[in-house]
Amino acid sequence: MPRKAEPIVLRAAEPEDAVGVAALYADERVYSGLLQLPFPRPSYWQQRLSGDDPDQLNLLALSGAEIIGHGFLGRPHPHARRRHVGAIGMAVHPDWQRRGVGSRLLAALIDRADRWMQMTRLELEVYCDNLAAIALYRKFGFVEEGRLRAYAFRDGAYADVWAMARLKP
Repeated sequence: MPRKAEPIVLRAAEPEDAVGVAALYADERVYSGLLQLPFPRPSYWQQRLSGDDPDQLNLLALSGAEIIGHGFLGRPHPHARRRHVGAIGMAVHPDWQRRGVGSRLLAALIDRADRWMQMTRLELEVYCDNLAAIALYRKFGFVEEGRLRAYAFRDGAYADVWAMARLKP
């Protein structure tokens, strides 16, 4: 008899999650689609997850004890005139893509931004060829605001990204 699938649980990341988060980003199918580098160090992630900035959230999606997704929400600029802006970043393990994990993470990040952080503008960058991610972001109200040409060096060549943003309705 097949085992029942574990429910997907969202929770804030803790420093001790660094090894699992680094493992998520170590998958070539993950880092090649993001502005991340190969061979992430758990110590790097431990430092990122240890921050005490109340304006930042590292959110995990878990199936059992396995980290299957990570989302980030923070303020990209300390300037007073940009306090209404939030920055979002996300990663979902390839085995869990197109199964609602990204939607759950993004919905939770947007809820926190809209209802608790007074963020009325959310920004992100996404590779122009990452069609699945672009479709997800559009589903949640993000629009392309501009193409940033040769924005990032990826797999031996420069790649374009879309600057996307969502204004709170």
